[in-house]
Amino acid sequence: MSDHDRTESSRSMSRRRFLGSVGAGAMAIGAGGALRAPAGRAASTASNGHAHQHAGLTTHFGRIFERMRPFADPRKRGLEAALVELGSPGGILDAGDQLERGPVQLITDPALSAHNPDNPTHTAGTTFFGQFMDHDMTFDLASPLGRPADPSRSQNGRTPSFDLDSVYGAGPVGSAQLYDPADRAKLKVGSGGLFEDVPRMPDGTAIIGDPRNDEHVVIAGLHAAFLLFHNRVVDRLRAGRETDAVALYAEARRLSTWHYQWLILHEFLPQFVGQALVDDVLRRGRRFYRPAKGRASIPVEFQGAAYRFGHSMVRPSYRANLAGDGGKPFFGLIFDTSQPLGPDPGDLRGGFRAARRFIGWQTFFDFGDGEVKRNKRIDTRVSTPLFHLPLGAIASHSGPTVLPVRTLLRQVTWSLPSGQALCRRMGVPGLGAADLGELKAFGLGLERSTPLWYYVLKEAELVADGLHLGPVGGRIVAEVVIGLLQADPYSYLAYDPRWRPSLPAHSQGDFRMTDFLTLARVDPTSRGQ
Repeated sequence: MSDHDRTESSRSMSRRRFLGSVGAGAMAIGAGGALRAPAGRAASTASNGHAHQHAGLTTHFGRIFERMRPFADPRKRGLEAALVELGSPGGILDAGDQLERGPVQLITDPALSAHNPDNPTHTAGTTFFGQFMDHDMTFDLASPLGRPADPSRSQNGRTPSFDLDSVYGAGPVGSAQLYDPADRAKLKVGSGGLFEDVPRMPDGTAIIGDPRNDEHVVIAGLHAAFLLFHNRVVDRLRAGRETDAVALYAEARRLSTWHYQWLILHEFLPQFVGQALVDDVLRRGRRFYRPAKGRASIPVEFQGAAYRFGHSMVRPSYRANLAGDGGKPFFGLIFDTSQPLGPDPGDLRGGFRAARRFIGWQTFFDFGDGEVKRNKRIDTRVSTPLFHLPLGAIASHSGPTVLPVRTLLRQVTWSLPSGQALCRRMGVPGLGAADLGELKAFGLGLERSTPLWYYVLKEAELVADGLHLGPVGGRIVAEVVIGLLQADPYSYLAYDPRWRPSLPAHSQGDFRMTDFLTLARVDPTSRGQ
């Protein structure tokens, strides 16, 4: 075994142990773990008086559309081989990025984006906020790739709500390792690099509520921003003469979570699906996803297909910051498995702390300084580095290491219906076989009965020019995201829909991601990033 393999194996074993220690706790949020109701409003509380029990939350996956045939018989000869070929390096989905040109040119030379175009309506950070949302509501613990499984018997390791359990774990009592021992109202923050980091074990393993939030530098940086945001809110409350640690923690968590939910509904969901669809669902209600209040589950049509549209938005490379690499910008491929692990690899994989491995957020969100970069469009082109994942970026630390292959096999795992069948069920116009003619060569009729994930990407490409999701993918994503907020009795949308953000914002009555980062003090003006 090479030094590279030994290092990777050691990290994988350590992360598996930590996953076991925090995953179970994250699934059963009890005393100290969840939100407290605002003063003056009743809530079911645990014995310590500051948390409600999540006993009603569903811990398994579900479906929106029952009694629908899968897009293909899983026993059909040649199906698995066709899906693997469709998702393999050099295949139809591979954007063919010229990685040999290096990470700097891939983000600065417009000519290199001709076959993998940018999205002028998104900034680069939209991808990673969407990934953070995913890790906050869903964690498939054990379902098999490419073999049919029953969603109702497959565990979801996250609470199916936007409650930041990926950050708070089971609270100061149940997840003490996540909290500052000197101030139990605050979350533990790591140090040792140029700026703050998530806390880590000596081998680099992140001590966080969801190990997937250390897959790469950007998501780890976003997780660190949430830690700092909560702690800044604690400071503000304490300055207002609130001194009880239990009350401070509960109120800071409520405020942090509600501002996060505001960002989801008012900034990011409109970018995913279009503002018109968000308005329609809020005004006319959900047509298909209708969980009972307090009994939501994550449907597999969402988890396994529609919400995985974000894979298409990932750039091959990013400028992580403007001054971290010896005073110069730090550019890196999102993943580059040809890079040696070392203590500070040249790509943006997670699991390492070094002076340059932090995020300068003006690349990812628009602070008005002209430095922001864009997402890729939502289409059937996936950036080439995602066809070569490091094992550390896969929660199970097992293959296949080709992300599109994993996602396509997931269509079989959940026996998902075709995109065309959902069009008929939902009563919306669908794509024709000619629109999906590239699938005809597989000889399996996939152009007429298309795997849902691929259909969602193609629909966005042809119907919405890749700027946001189309009618099938968009409807699923909009209804589930809004439905999760409405079904959680402790979300601001269900508990007090007239609530408005109370923390400082540039626009009165609004609150944007740049305001979030500014309050967390990770914005470029406070860091010189």
